[in-house]
Amino acid sequence: MKKTLFIFILFILKLVGQESKAYFQAPDGYFLLSSDLHTHSVFSDGSVWPDIRVKEAIRENLDIMAITEHLEYQPHKQDIPHPDRNRAFILSDTIAKNLKNKLKIIRGSEITRNMPPGHINAIFINDANELLHEKDSLKGIEIAYKQGAFIFWNHPMWQEDNGIPKLYPIHNYLIKNKMLHGIEVVNFFDYSQEALEIALNNKLTILGTSDIHGLINWEWNLENGGHRPLTFILSKNNSLESVKKALFERKTLVWFNNLIIGEKQNLIPIVLKNLELTYLGYGKKGPYYVDKDVSLVLRVELKNYSALPFKLEYLGDYTFMSMSNLIEIPPYESLILRIKTIEKKNKIKLSFKVLNAIIGPKKNLELTLSDNQ
Repeated sequence: MKKTLFIFILFILKLVGQESKAYFQAPDGYFLLSSDLHTHSVFSDGSVWPDIRVKEAIRENLDIMAITEHLEYQPHKQDIPHPDRNRAFILSDTIAKNLKNKLKIIRGSEITRNMPPGHINAIFINDANELLHEKDSLKGIEIAYKQGAFIFWNHPMWQEDNGIPKLYPIHNYLIKNKMLHGIEVVNFFDYSQEALEIALNNKLTILGTSDIHGLINWEWNLENGGHRPLTFILSKNNSLESVKKALFERKTLVWFNNLIIGEKQNLIPIVLKNLELTYLGYGKKGPYYVDKDVSLVLRVELKNYSALPFKLEYLGDYTFMSMSNLIEIPPYESLILRIKTIEKKNKIKLSFKVLNAIIGPKKNLELTLSDNQ
């Protein structure tokens, strides 16, 4: 009994420690808000009441969540009849406000169609009931657009037999007429390079969502460091108006397992804010040397302020003591690099490829860190 209690206390302390740290530091002048914009409850085909969705999000320290119930697909309607398709949002929003947490709930819905166009999420809508048009593929999307919604294409990788999403004429029509604004490049456990390419080629916002139906912890094992896929939004402030504007401006970053995925101009300031190089200087040659010469091995510190284990490949000409050109910095930790500079340097710049920062299909972010960045 005592052993079980001790393990439980350690688990709680671990969770508290995780929640006390930001996932990522925000670049100067921005908020970096964590969000899950695609979730379900029993009000469509999910397995839990909306209060569980809210409490899961609070437990993970999320800033924003949308419960996006299927409008048309209602497998629980005999047990939970609800003619008002806004009901899940109303319950979630009320629960979140009563708990007085920072979590904000966005009103959303999933317009459910066969391919094409497939499943479409609309968030920041005014009334979900107006979007319900089961026999018309475009009507619900058009009404969401008129309500000022942010509209995105869900799990496109699931809707082709070969797992490779492609644009159909209806998608091109929606993009051309500004009725499709984003696309999930990550959904649940799946990442699609082809969806990322579609996003980049068509200026669609890059998104990653859980699309959770069951329990978050069952799927992602939170107590052992797991996390659901999240979209981080670079917003000028934490108001929903600013968040919506940032989504339309494509200012997002997806965090999926140990990857970050996004447009280059968004990833660079975030990585530079979360990965710091500090010049420590030169020291004596070491315990096995008795002369008084100063070593030409420079010591620098690389510090990681984020929840991501940065995996780096050094691209420059220097070589390191006790380390190859492949470097990994664990979350919230730092390491010391000893650089063989040949001659003494008063400042240093190091160029890296970030192996787990993706800016395009099979393309990684490259950047330069300096001690005075």
